[in-house]
Amino acid sequence: MAAQKKKAQDEYGAASITILEGLEAVRKRPGMYIGSTGERGLHHLIWEVVDNAVDEAMAGYAATVSVVLLEDGGVEVADDGRGIPVAMHASGIPTVDVVMTQLHAGGKFDSDAYAISGGLHGVGVSVVNALSTRLEVEIKRDGHEWSQVYEKSEPMGLKQGAPTKKTGTTVRFWADPNVLRPPSTTSKPSHDGCRRWRFSTRAHHQSDRSAGDPGRGRRRGGQRRRRGPKVGQREGGRIRRPAQGQEAYLPLSRGLVDFVKHINRTKNAIHSSIVDFSGKGPGHEVEIAMQWNAGYSESVHTFANTINTHEGGTHEEGFRSALTSVVNKYAKDRKLLKEKDPNLTGDDIREGLAAVISVKVSEPQFEARPRRNWATPR
Repeated sequence: MAAQKKKAQDEYGAASITILEGLEAVRKRPGMYIGSTGERGLHHLIWEVVDNAVDEAMAGYAATVSVVLLEDGGVEVADDGRGIPVAMHASGIPTVDVVMTQLHAGGKFDSDAYAISGGLHGVGVSVVNALSTRLEVEIKRDGHEWSQVYEKSEPMGLKQGAPTKKTGTTVRFWADPNVLRPPSTTSKPSHDGCRRWRFSTRAHHQSDRSAGDPGRGRRRGGQRRRRGPKVGQREGGRIRRPAQGQEAYLPLSRGLVDFVKHINRTKNAIHSSIVDFSGKGPGHEVEIAMQWNAGYSESVHTFANTINTHEGGTHEEGFRSALTSVVNKYAKDRKLLKEKDPNLTGDDIREGLAAVISVKVSEPQFEARPRRNWATPR
């Protein structure tokens, strides 16, 4: 018996098509932009802001990036880079408002502004604003201090402050507990849920990006105490400065070498020195550090433009293939393997290997918005 066809005219027509304007699409489908509305999504918001700050360091304009977890569930990220532009944009609003309130707006599309960067889609910080009850930005640029507050993503008005010769950007935000809620919290929305930033997770990511960009100072740790705004509470666009807290400085002057040392810190290294080499070509840079230990498992960490590509990609595939080929060639050239002997397998060679791979390219391709897999063709 054939199934009866439904009459769809009344259910699916012109009135059924909805257009989501501006940041509304992000609030409607946050998972498309940050991968999860749980704990991973909460931390992804931090990474989006941190990535922008580290990009300033990679471009040579910032020397220090700080990340502070606020007691009330907020997060503060600051850098001493050039500062987000505040001049009037061609669209008729301050440029900082364009960056914070419009998707696909940013300096990463212009190779003159950023030759190499981790943020490429132009949606990062605007997504953070879309998923926050409140976001504050303080800018030092063009000879003055500037401040702007966004309540439920809406700008309260750019304000010019005292004169200054310094430059930099400070962003504070409070994730919306009605949208982002770790699974361990109750069903009732509250800022307690968004207070569950894991210090270890955030610090690990900060160390990751520091290792991928040696020579840059990073500050982590520290909680600044202050009472956060209630959900939906307006304060007329005023910035409330937190009290001074504690901070720990984590210099990683040797970058990947320090990272490999950290990986093998509790293991018995087979050779004392860490193998470290790098190379450059048109539009790309590669650096690799590795050391074998007496263990049986491998630990390979990969980065593309300092973004931790947890799921690997073409750079990891190329490394594995090249390592297997080079080791087998060395063994045969030194008569450690006879001509009739089978080649060593990649699994055998990588047993006990701790390695960190960092590639920097001008036009990387990531497979998904959370950017866990680098897909640039070989």
